[in-house]
Amino acid sequence: MGLFDRVLGNNTVKEAMTPAEAFAAITLSVVTSDGYLSEEEARGISAVLSRMKMYRSYSNELMQRMFDKILGILRHEGMNSLFDTAKESLSYEMRESAFAVAADLILADGIVTQEEKEFLNDLYQALSLDTDVATQILEVMLIKNRG
Repeated sequence: MGLFDRVLGNNTVKEAMTPAEAFAAITLSVVTSDGYLSEEEARGISAVLSRMKMYRSYSNELMQRMFDKILGILRHEGMNSLFDTAKESLSYEMRESAFAVAADLILADGIVTQEEKEFLNDLYQALSLDTDVATQILEVMLIKNRG
């Protein structure tokens, strides 16, 4: 807790997120889990999202505004607040999709570190996914990224 939080109380107002913003925020949290967002990772997120039905009507400008909003929340309220707000805005089915995209992004380079394994485990639990569903998603993503 910061000094101002002690004096003024923690009065941050969580902005509501659309499902599209929430999904993008969770995707962003995956690639920035190491504390860094590379240009390649940013392009990877854009490529993944642009193939999804929910983002097909998004122009480059709209995508940029969406990421500016998400990054603003990240800077001002932190990763935990961003993730919690995003999670609350997703349906169960979109949580499954978010986990699938997260697994795909992590497995894409063919190397899975212990930290990445732990992150995926924490993510499936935080998203309240069924263990069997999360396992099936990981199996499919491992097959997809084998080649």
